[in-house]
Parts: sequence; structure tokens; C-alpha cells
Amino acid sequence: MKKNLFVYLFFLSLFSGNTYAQKNVLHDNFKDNLEKDDITRSYVTPVKIIWLSDNENRQVKNPKVLLTKFDGQLSTSGAGMCVLKSDNEKEASVLLDFGKELYGGVQIAAAIRGEKKPIKIRVRMGESVSEAMSNYGEGVPGMNSATNDHSLRDFTLELPWLGTVEIGNSGFRFVRIDLLDKDIELPIRSVRAIARYRDIPYIGSFHSSDDRLNKIWETGAYTVHLNMQEYLWDGIKRDRLVWLGDLHPEVMTVNTVFGYNEVIPKSLDFARDITPLPNYMNGMPTYSLWWIIIHRDWYKYQGNLEYLKQQQEYLSGLLRYLFTKIDEDGNEHIGSRFLDWPASPNEQGLISGVKALMVLALEAGGEMCHILGDNELSAECASKVELMKKTVPAHNGLKQAAALLAMANMMPAKQANDEVIAVGGAKNFSTFYGYYMLQAQALAGDYEGAIENIKTYWGGMLDLGATTFWEDFNLDWMENAARIDELVPEGKVDVHAKYGDYCYVGLRHSFCHGWASGPTSWLTQHVLGVNVLEPGCKTVQIRPNLGNLEFAEGTFPTPFGEIYVKHSKQANGKIQSVIKAPKEVKIKR
Repeated sequence: MKKNLFVYLFFLSLFSGNTYAQKNVLHDNFKDNLEKDDITRSYVTPVKIIWLSDNENRQVKNPKVLLTKFDGQLSTSGAGMCVLKSDNEKEASVLLDFGKELYGGVQIAAAIRGEKKPIKIRVRMGESVSEAMSNYGEGVPGMNSATNDHSLRDFTLELPWLGTVEIGNSGFRFVRIDLLDKDIELPIRSVRAIARYRDIPYIGSFHSSDDRLNKIWETGAYTVHLNMQEYLWDGIKRDRLVWLGDLHPEVMTVNTVFGYNEVIPKSLDFARDITPLPNYMNGMPTYSLWWIIIHRDWYKYQGNLEYLKQQQEYLSGLLRYLFTKIDEDGNEHIGSRFLDWPASPNEQGLISGVKALMVLALEAGGEMCHILGDNELSAECASKVELMKKTVPAHNGLKQAAALLAMANMMPAKQANDEVIAVGGAKNFSTFYGYYMLQAQALAGDYEGAIENIKTYWGGMLDLGATTFWEDFNLDWMENAARIDELVPEGKVDVHAKYGDYCYVGLRHSFCHGWASGPTSWLTQHVLGVNVLEPGCKTVQIRPNLGNLEFAEGTFPTPFGEIYVKHSKQANGKIQSVIKAPKEVKIKR
């Protein structure tokens, strides 16, 4: 009895944290190779059954149990299960909808059955119904577009007798399960999504008299949130990489919604450390330019001078290397030119746009050099900018180029908007550079036009069933298009399977791409009117532009706490504002 009591006290001391002896058994056992995961893991129950292989209660029985909550614990009771039964003529299949795009995997809980032999199933995950229903290689004729690139989304596995299996690591909303073994019954208690995300608050917010704008703001925020994994990714299905150019709209969304988060410096430093000079980040010259611009904007919002100092050596070397790519006439010879994929065919527009982007990067670099006390390098940046601005190549009707020219003050913003950006409304907008087109419209004072473009272009994705914003989108796709959250009706166009180009052909197309989140930060900056004037948000200007909105209100994160604003349009057309800010933040009207 005394021995048993001693054993009890010993184990109690290990796990209860009492004063007898405090230990972390897991840490002690793996102290040399234990790495903490900062990502939260939660389970999501499906909200809808989209499709069944039969509706006669033969292949699929009691499917609605899959829509009920499950606490994770199986039992020896086989009552109330969903039962799949395949025969030689037909496989049992079910297609589930989890209601919203998420990142993670799938947990399947197989209940008790008479035979203990494992049963083979197939699982297909999809960002659209058509992707979840597709076979590998389907999408565009002749193209292997329903791929497993970057993350498995189509695979076979065996389910145990009275056990649970967890599989997958991808971006998805829909899951199809097929019973591959014949003449056997498979009872299933649960199919749950395993959501992986950073458990962080949405400090920033936006609410207005236009519900469509509100939904767009929230969708952009959620799109970036899903991509805030171990690093800041571009997409959660594919392109789960740190792409530096693509990061800029995402960083601006993080600044607007979440405030400081470690994933930003971690990602920026990763790109720096794997790219020794004179190499370009991601092998793309313009992406090294974006690295400079991102650092300027991250410092502007967060005000961390110590972190900025850590970039000085690399920044200085990069700027001096870029100087060597400018000839005596101020033309750049940076190498392969890239803005975004839709812009790629317009070679003349690329020359203009890349030159403007280089000017923006050198201006940002000069600002940071001045802050870091290197006035000589800052002056040299200014000199190169002046030289480059002496000649302005033709934009050739490219909206991406016109936007950058306006932002770099190489073309009057109103002219850029009137001649190029506003022509056709949101026609020829792109998910990545649409953000900069909106910025140029703001510079031109065309706030109503920009708001309408947001509602038309990004709202178009919502109209097709999107819950996150896509890697690519074209308004022409809207014609006769089916929604992505339904089986494609006869005579309708399957948007996911048919459209896409370059790296996003057909079902390879990512439906959760952080570079498409531009309206989120734009609406906060220009409709709520929150503009950071002094690094670290020490001085913030608030000048709203409601356009046709009756009111707009929201919050904005600063290192000192959140700012709250509400703007209401009065009967006489004047705007009445309520502003609350931390005492450390100076508000300029």
C-alpha cells in the first residue's frame, strides 16, 4: 500500500504541477529537438451536404449525422452512424461543404463494424465544388490542372476499425469521400475539417452603410489571415511560399487589421537571408524592389527602429547594386521585367511600370537611409530618382503601369485615371495590382469610382460564391458563370475549370491568395481616412472620403492601442466625425 501511494504521488508530481516536483515531461523528453508550433488547431463541422452518390438510402445511409457536432471520442456503440456501402456497380460517395475556405486537413472517425480489416477510401479536397469532384489532370483539356502541387488534395488511404485518421494539409472548402472497397459497409461518425490558423484578434474593423463593401473588407482580412501560417504565404493550396512582391498588399492588410505580428519580420528576414547579393529575391528583380518598399511601410506603421537597423547592411548593398542598373539617361536595366501575370504580354507597358516601381523603391530606400543616419546614400537615392524621372516611357494603356506612374509622381494622377485606369471601370483590373490602381484613383480624387470598382471587381468574386479572394479574376468570367459552391448546372460555365492562365491554369488556380486583399487596407485608409504620417503611428491624419456612403466607422491598430472613428453624412452633406485615439497618438484633421 505504501509503495502504491508513493507511485501515485510520484506521477501526481509530474503532471499536477504541485510543489512536490514540477516537471514538463514532454519538454524534458524532447528538449534537444522540440519545436513549438505557434499555429492553433481547431475542428470544423460541415454545414451542408452538396451531393450524394444516391438518394435512395442504399449507398449512403443517414448522411445528416455528418452535420452534427462530434467531441472526438468514438465508442463501442454503432448506433446513429452514417453508413457508406459500395457494390460492384456503384461507389458510395458524399460531398461536404464546410461553409468557408480554410487551411488544414480532414479528420475521419470510423465507427465500430463487424469486420476489423481496414477499408480503403478516396478523399478529394477542393476550393470549389468542381475541384473536389475532379480527377487528377482534369480542368482544361490537355492540361494537368487538378494537381497535387505543393499540397496533397487527392489521395487514397485506409480507415481503421473503430479509429480516427487525420489527413491532408491544404486550402479547401469542400471534401468528397468515396468508398473504394466493394461489398462492404463503412460506418462513419464524423468528417471534420482541421483548421490551422494564428489565433489572433481582428483589431482593425470596417463597417459602413454598404453591406457589400463590409463583406469585401472582411473577406480580404480573412484571406490574409489564412495565409499567416509559419510564414506569410501567398496561397494556402499552392504557392505556399514567401513571394516578396505579393507580400506588399498582405503586409498592408496586416498593418490595417492585426497590427504588429511576428510573421512579417520573420518572412522578410527569411527572404533576405536566402538571397545573398547580388541575387534578386525569388529570382525576380522587381521583388527585391518590393522588399525595400515593404520595409519602409512596415516601419511607418510599426515604428521599430531597432528592427530597421538590422536591415541596414543588406539595404545599403541592394541600393548600391540597383544604382549599377541605371544608365546615364536614367533608364533601368534591372533584368527580367515583371509586375503581375496579366500585365506580362504588354512589353512596352512593363518598361514603363517597372521604371516607376524602381523609382518608388529608391524613394523608399532613401527615406530609410535618412532615418538610419546615412545621409550620403539617401542623397544618392534622390539623385538617381531625379535622373530616372527625366524620361517617362509610354504606359501603352496598361493599368498596372499607369497606376505606378501616378504613385511615383511621374504622371499626373488625374491623367492616369482619366486616360487609363477609369476606362471601362474595373475591366482589366487584376487581383494583385488592383490595389495600386485603387491607390492611383485615390490620388486622383476619384473615390467614388474606386469604391464602385471595388464593389464590381472584388464583389464579382463574392457573387460567384467566394469566401476568400482569388489569385486571378477577370470580369469577363462572370458571363454565364456557375457559382463555385454548387454543381455546375448544364449550360453554365465552370469558372474554376475553364479559366486561368500562366501558373494558374484551370483547377490549379488558387482561390485564396493574399495579394488580392487590397480593398481591405484601401477602405480603411481612404474611406475611414486613416493615414499614418509619423513612424509608429505617432501622428495619424484622419480625413474621410465617404463617396455615396451614408456612414462609415471602424477601428485601426496602432502600437499604442486602437483608434476608433465614425463618420456620418449630415443632411447638408457635411461629415460629422467621432474620433477616439490613445493619448500617445496625435490626430491631425
